[in-house]
Amino acid sequence: MTQVSHCHSLSDILHAEDPAGLARFLLRPDTPPIPFEQVQFLAPIDQQEVWAAGVTYKRSQVARMEESESGASHYDKVYDADRPELFLKATPGRVSGPGQPLRVRYDSDWSVPEPEFTLVINPAGRIAGYTIGNDMSARDIEGENPLYLPQAKVYRQCAGLGPCVLLADSPLDLPGTQIELIIERGAKVMFRGRTDLSQLHRKVEDLANWLYRENEFPNGAFLMTGTGIVPER
Repeated sequence: MTQVSHCHSLSDILHAEDPAGLARFLLRPDTPPIPFEQVQFLAPIDQQEVWAAGVTYKRSQVARMEESESGASHYDKVYDADRPELFLKATPGRVSGPGQPLRVRYDSDWSVPEPEFTLVINPAGRIAGYTIGNDMSARDIEGENPLYLPQAKVYRQCAGLGPCVLLADSPLDLPGTQIELIIERGAKVMFRGRTDLSQLHRKVEDLANWLYRENEFPNGAFLMTGTGIVPER
Protein backbone atom coordinates (compact mmCIF):
# COMPACT_ATOMS: atom_id res chain seq x y z
CA MET A 1 0.00 0.00 0.00
CA THR A 2 1.41 3.35 -0.99
CA GLN A 3 0.30 6.94 -1.03
CA VAL A 4 1.23 7.49 -4.70
CA SER A 5 -0.85 5.42 -7.08
CA HIS A 6 1.38 5.95 -10.11
CA CYS A 7 4.60 4.79 -8.40
CA HIS A 8 4.90 1.04 -8.82
CA SER A 9 8.55 0.27 -9.40
CA LEU A 10 12.16 1.06 -8.61
CA SER A 11 12.34 2.73 -12.01
CA ASP A 12 9.58 5.14 -10.95
CA ILE A 13 11.48 5.98 -7.76
CA LEU A 14 14.75 6.55 -9.62
CA HIS A 15 13.03 9.00 -11.94
CA ALA A 16 12.08 11.19 -8.97
CA GLU A 17 14.05 14.32 -8.17
CA ASP A 18 14.39 13.08 -4.58
CA PRO A 19 14.29 9.24 -4.58
CA ALA A 20 14.95 8.94 -0.84
CA GLY A 21 12.25 11.48 -0.02
CA LEU A 22 9.76 9.75 -2.31
CA ALA A 23 10.49 6.37 -0.71
CA ARG A 24 9.78 7.82 2.72
CA PHE A 25 6.56 9.39 1.45
CA LEU A 26 5.41 6.06 0.00
CA LEU A 27 5.32 4.44 3.43
CA ARG A 28 1.87 4.55 4.99
CA PRO A 29 2.21 5.14 8.73
CA ASP A 30 -1.13 3.43 9.39
CA THR A 31 -0.05 0.14 7.78
CA PRO A 32 0.84 -2.54 10.36
CA PRO A 33 4.33 -4.06 10.00
CA ILE A 34 4.71 -7.52 8.50
CA PRO A 35 6.70 -10.06 10.56
CA PHE A 36 10.14 -10.60 9.05
CA GLU A 37 9.73 -14.38 8.83
CA GLN A 38 6.64 -13.93 6.65
CA VAL A 39 8.45 -11.87 4.05
CA GLN A 40 10.16 -13.28 0.98
CA PHE A 41 12.62 -10.69 -0.27
CA LEU A 42 13.10 -10.45 -4.02
CA ALA A 43 16.07 -8.95 -5.80
CA PRO A 44 15.67 -5.12 -5.64
CA ILE A 45 15.63 -4.70 -9.40
CA ASP A 46 12.97 -4.44 -12.07
CA GLN A 47 14.01 -2.97 -15.44
CA GLN A 48 17.65 -2.04 -14.85
CA GLU A 49 20.79 -3.57 -16.31
CA VAL A 50 23.58 -4.62 -13.97
CA TRP A 51 27.08 -3.53 -14.99
CA ALA A 52 30.38 -4.13 -13.26
CA ALA A 53 33.80 -2.54 -12.99
CA GLY A 54 36.93 -4.67 -12.92
CA VAL A 55 40.42 -4.35 -11.46
CA THR A 56 39.50 -1.51 -9.12
CA TYR A 57 41.35 -2.93 -6.11
CA LYS A 58 45.07 -3.76 -5.90
CA ARG A 59 44.19 -7.27 -4.71
CA SER A 60 42.10 -7.85 -7.82
CA GLN A 61 44.87 -6.59 -10.11
CA VAL A 62 47.45 -8.93 -8.58
CA ALA A 63 45.13 -11.94 -8.61
CA ARG A 64 44.17 -11.55 -12.26
CA MET A 65 47.76 -11.05 -13.33
CA GLU A 66 48.63 -14.31 -11.57
CA GLU A 67 45.76 -16.19 -13.20
CA SER A 68 46.26 -15.03 -16.78
CA GLU A 69 49.73 -15.37 -18.24
CA SER A 70 48.61 -14.22 -21.69
CA GLY A 71 46.67 -11.18 -20.44
CA ALA A 72 48.63 -10.16 -17.35
CA SER A 73 49.87 -6.89 -18.84
CA HIS A 74 46.32 -5.81 -19.70
CA TYR A 75 45.22 -6.07 -16.06
CA ASP A 76 48.33 -4.19 -14.98
CA LYS A 77 47.65 -1.34 -17.41
CA VAL A 78 43.91 -0.94 -16.74
CA TYR A 79 44.45 -0.56 -12.98
CA ASP A 80 46.15 2.82 -13.50
CA ALA A 81 44.49 3.82 -16.77
CA ASP A 82 42.12 6.77 -16.93
CA ARG A 83 39.43 4.60 -18.54
CA PRO A 84 38.19 1.80 -16.24
CA GLU A 85 37.22 -1.71 -17.21
CA LEU A 86 33.41 -1.85 -17.46
CA PHE A 87 31.28 -4.74 -18.65
CA LEU A 88 27.65 -5.80 -18.71
CA LYS A 89 27.12 -8.26 -15.88
CA ALA A 90 23.44 -9.19 -15.95
CA THR A 91 19.95 -8.40 -17.12
CA PRO A 92 17.17 -8.53 -14.50
CA GLY A 93 16.25 -12.13 -15.31
CA ARG A 94 19.79 -13.30 -14.48
CA VAL A 95 19.76 -11.74 -10.99
CA SER A 96 19.07 -13.68 -7.78
CA GLY A 97 17.71 -12.13 -4.61
CA PRO A 98 18.38 -12.85 -0.92
CA GLY A 99 18.20 -16.56 -0.12
CA GLN A 100 18.00 -17.50 -3.79
CA PRO A 101 20.76 -19.63 -5.33
CA LEU A 102 23.45 -18.39 -7.68
CA ARG A 103 24.88 -20.82 -10.18
CA VAL A 104 28.34 -22.13 -10.98
CA ARG A 105 28.96 -22.89 -14.64
CA TYR A 106 29.16 -26.66 -15.21
CA ASP A 107 32.21 -26.14 -17.45
CA SER A 108 34.14 -24.24 -14.76
CA ASP A 109 36.42 -25.91 -12.22
CA TRP A 110 37.02 -22.72 -10.24
CA SER A 111 34.19 -20.28 -9.63
CA VAL A 112 34.06 -17.81 -6.76
CA PRO A 113 31.65 -15.25 -5.33
CA GLU A 114 32.90 -11.68 -5.48
CA PRO A 115 31.20 -9.36 -2.95
CA GLU A 116 30.95 -5.84 -4.32
CA PHE A 117 29.71 -2.44 -3.18
CA THR A 118 27.06 -1.65 -5.77
CA LEU A 119 25.82 1.74 -6.95
CA VAL A 120 22.19 2.42 -7.82
CA ILE A 121 22.25 5.13 -10.48
CA ASN A 122 19.29 7.14 -11.75
CA PRO A 123 18.55 7.75 -15.46
CA ALA A 124 20.46 11.05 -15.36
CA GLY A 125 23.63 9.32 -14.15
CA ARG A 126 23.45 10.48 -10.53
CA ILE A 127 24.14 8.01 -7.73
CA ALA A 128 20.81 7.64 -5.92
CA GLY A 129 21.60 4.74 -3.62
CA TYR A 130 23.64 1.68 -2.79
CA THR A 131 23.21 -2.06 -2.35
CA ILE A 132 25.23 -5.26 -2.07
CA GLY A 133 26.20 -7.25 -5.16
CA ASN A 134 27.61 -10.71 -5.77
CA ASP A 135 29.55 -11.00 -9.03
CA MET A 136 29.84 -14.78 -9.46
CA SER A 137 32.86 -15.43 -11.66
CA ALA A 138 34.42 -18.42 -13.38
CA ARG A 139 38.03 -17.52 -12.63
CA ASP A 140 39.54 -20.39 -14.59
CA ILE A 141 37.66 -19.45 -17.76
CA GLU A 142 38.67 -15.79 -17.58
CA GLY A 143 42.23 -16.75 -16.65
CA GLU A 144 42.55 -19.00 -19.70
CA ASN A 145 41.93 -16.05 -22.02
CA PRO A 146 40.70 -12.52 -21.13
CA LEU A 147 38.47 -12.63 -24.24
CA TYR A 148 36.42 -15.28 -22.45
CA LEU A 149 35.34 -12.72 -19.82
CA PRO A 150 31.70 -12.52 -21.03
CA GLN A 151 31.38 -16.30 -20.66
CA ALA A 152 33.07 -16.22 -17.26
CA LYS A 153 30.78 -13.48 -16.01
CA VAL A 154 27.40 -13.64 -17.77
CA TYR A 155 25.12 -16.68 -17.57
CA ARG A 156 21.95 -17.83 -15.80
CA GLN A 157 21.81 -16.75 -12.14
CA CYS A 158 25.27 -15.17 -12.34
CA ALA A 159 24.56 -12.18 -10.09
CA GLY A 160 23.03 -11.44 -6.72
CA LEU A 161 21.61 -8.18 -5.38
CA GLY A 162 20.08 -7.13 -2.09
CA PRO A 163 18.51 -7.54 0.34
CA CYS A 164 17.60 -3.87 -0.06
CA VAL A 165 18.57 -0.58 -1.64
CA LEU A 166 19.76 2.26 0.57
CA LEU A 167 18.47 5.48 -0.96
CA ALA A 168 20.78 8.05 0.58
CA ASP A 169 20.08 11.74 1.10
CA SER A 170 23.84 12.42 1.11
CA PRO A 171 27.03 10.53 0.18
CA LEU A 172 28.12 7.74 2.50
CA ASP A 173 31.34 7.63 4.49
CA LEU A 174 32.84 5.29 1.92
CA PRO A 175 36.32 4.77 3.45
CA GLY A 176 34.67 3.48 6.62
CA THR A 177 32.42 1.01 4.79
CA GLN A 178 33.54 -2.60 5.24
CA ILE A 179 32.84 -5.61 3.03
CA GLU A 180 33.11 -9.15 4.38
CA LEU A 181 32.85 -12.50 2.61
CA ILE A 182 32.32 -15.81 4.39
CA ILE A 183 32.14 -19.08 2.44
CA GLU A 184 30.66 -22.00 4.37
CA ARG A 185 30.18 -25.65 3.51
CA GLY A 186 27.84 -27.16 6.02
CA ALA A 187 28.93 -25.84 9.39
CA LYS A 188 32.54 -25.35 8.33
CA VAL A 189 33.95 -21.98 7.34
CA MET A 190 36.08 -22.52 4.22
CA PHE A 191 37.06 -18.91 3.63
CA ARG A 192 36.75 -15.57 5.36
CA GLY A 193 37.92 -12.27 3.91
CA ARG A 194 37.40 -8.59 4.59
CA THR A 195 38.19 -5.30 2.93
CA ASP A 196 36.97 -1.71 3.10
CA LEU A 197 36.26 0.96 0.54
CA SER A 198 39.39 2.91 1.41
CA GLN A 199 41.12 0.28 -0.78
CA LEU A 200 38.96 1.15 -3.79
CA HIS A 201 41.34 2.63 -6.38
CA ARG A 202 38.72 4.74 -8.17
CA LYS A 203 36.08 7.26 -7.13
CA VAL A 204 32.58 5.86 -7.42
CA GLU A 205 31.40 9.06 -9.11
CA ASP A 206 34.03 8.57 -11.83
CA LEU A 207 32.90 4.99 -12.40
CA ALA A 208 29.30 6.17 -12.79
CA ASN A 209 30.37 8.91 -15.21
CA TRP A 210 32.31 6.47 -17.37
CA LEU A 211 29.35 4.07 -17.46
CA TYR A 212 27.00 6.79 -18.69
CA ARG A 213 29.45 8.16 -21.24
CA GLU A 214 27.91 7.60 -24.69
CA ASN A 215 25.27 5.35 -23.10
CA GLU A 216 21.67 5.67 -21.97
CA PHE A 217 19.86 3.93 -19.13
CA PRO A 218 16.22 5.10 -19.21
CA ASN A 219 15.35 3.07 -16.11
CA GLY A 220 18.61 3.63 -14.26
CA ALA A 221 21.36 1.08 -13.72
CA PHE A 222 23.26 -0.92 -11.12
CA LEU A 223 27.05 -0.76 -11.12
CA MET A 224 29.14 -3.23 -9.13
CA THR A 225 32.36 -1.43 -8.25
CA GLY A 226 34.81 -4.36 -8.17
CA THR A 227 36.10 -6.82 -5.62
CA GLY A 228 38.86 -6.44 -3.06
CA ILE A 229 38.39 -10.00 -1.78
CA VAL A 230 39.69 -12.91 -3.85
CA PRO A 231 39.12 -16.42 -2.40
CA GLU A 232 42.03 -18.77 -2.86
CA ARG A 233 41.65 -21.84 -5.01
